[in-house]
Amino acid sequence: MERAGKASVTHRLYGLLEQIAPPLVSVVIALAISSLIIWVVGYDPVRAFSALFDGAFGGPRQIGETMLRSTPLIFTGLAVAYGFRAGLFNIGAEGQLFMGGLVAAWLGVALAGLPTMVIVPIILVAGAAAGMAWAFIPALLKARVGAHEVITTMMFTFIARYIVSWLVTGPLKAPGQIPQTVQLPAESMLPKFTDILPELGTGRAHLGFVVGIALAVVVWWVLKHTTLGYEARAVGFNPWASETGGISVSLTTVKSLCLSGALAATAGVTEVIGLHGRLFDQFSAGFGFTGIAVALLARNNPLAVIMTAMLFGALSAGSGTMQLQADVPSKVVFIIQGLVVFLVAAQQLAVWLLRPFKARGGVENA
Repeated sequence: MERAGKASVTHRLYGLLEQIAPPLVSVVIALAISSLIIWVVGYDPVRAFSALFDGAFGGPRQIGETMLRSTPLIFTGLAVAYGFRAGLFNIGAEGQLFMGGLVAAWLGVALAGLPTMVIVPIILVAGAAAGMAWAFIPALLKARVGAHEVITTMMFTFIARYIVSWLVTGPLKAPGQIPQTVQLPAESMLPKFTDILPELGTGRAHLGFVVGIALAVVVWWVLKHTTLGYEARAVGFNPWASETGGISVSLTTVKSLCLSGALAATAGVTEVIGLHGRLFDQFSAGFGFTGIAVALLARNNPLAVIMTAMLFGALSAGSGTMQLQADVPSKVVFIIQGLVVFLVAAQQLAVWLLRPFKARGGVENA
């Protein structure tokens, strides 16, 4: 009994290390290589990363900016992660984000005059529904004829971007030279943290960050404790065995990709009603594609998506300070991000490093 208990504890500990070590190894190696690059080109890596940290976490305003830049990445990271868990690569989160933003910009004006507590939930739900609808055709094509979702969702991203571009330069264009929609009324906007507690001093950060955290918990619960989540995980793990076990792979594919689209669209909604207050051409800074990196680094764990989104948000928020204080080009941040994504493959290195620990555990419990 004692040996069995030790074996169980060792197995659980090893499993936990296998989960958390690969992302940490990826980040550490990426920072080390980035430091070497910064040093080789003639800058001080210690000063650079100190400035980066200061720009991301140096005070309430800096923390608020990190939260602000993390918010859309939480949603797109969740979208990609949910798709991955079902064996789907939703590379079209960017297009679904655009459709969510479009609906938010239109409804925010159309519902003007209603209380914020009424308008904001309606916009959030309607925007998510728009993303779900935009993902439905690629999902149906995948389920019915086997069309690869990477191709179809990518093509739908281009369609969405050009639809938005046409609308903000034509039918929905506000007066003036800038291609953008009219400013949303105050009652259509998500409250900022400083609107509730001015003493926080978190600047532009808004309640979309709280919505993102809540959705991450919901997605984790759905995947772990519901039939919907079980079917998605089963199909992602082995679609043939799932079909044999009575799970409809086609229906699960459609449901999973549509839910992924709904999560991605919420990023566009919160950008419009939380930050910009209007829709303009190319309003997304590639959040849908960065969400792929966020999901990969989080190993498709919805709760870990929060932390990895914060990491990328901090890199973005601190890049300007790094350039100002350490004279290091802000583009170095893109090098760090690229290295982090590339070094996700370092999970095999982490597993290799943990093998002696696992082997000792096996010997001791033999």
